[in-house]
Amino acid sequence: MANLETQLVDLFRKLPAAEQASLVAFAEFLLGRSGAVPVREPTPPEPVVIPDPVPVPRPAQESVVKAVKRLAQTYPMLDKSKMLNDTSTLVMQHVIQGRDAVEVIDELEIVFERYYAQLKEKE
Repeated sequence: MANLETQLVDLFRKLPAAEQASLVAFAEFLLGRSGAVPVREPTPPEPVVIPDPVPVPRPAQESVVKAVKRLAQTYPMLDKSKMLNDTSTLVMQHVIQGRDAVEVIDELEIVFERYYAQLKEKE
């Protein structure tokens, strides 16, 4: 039982606030369906406010890896694991294929901006 509880808590902590509220509502539904206790009305999730990016100026000379770090600082609200495929593809194009660093950094900035815009749409 403790293992399932630990797993549930770990999953809960990894979810965004809106999904956490959905998980609690679902657990309350299951509890009510079992007849164990009366179910209270679920509380609506708190509105999620997505912060604005924190602009970090782009230096004149910048490596692709440093650009990724700079953009991660600029967009701390983004889940970098969801962006891993897009960012790693661009980094590999630079490292393995020799694609121009400035061109890759320009595209990285677009990727981060796109993920931020998608996050704001869900707000």
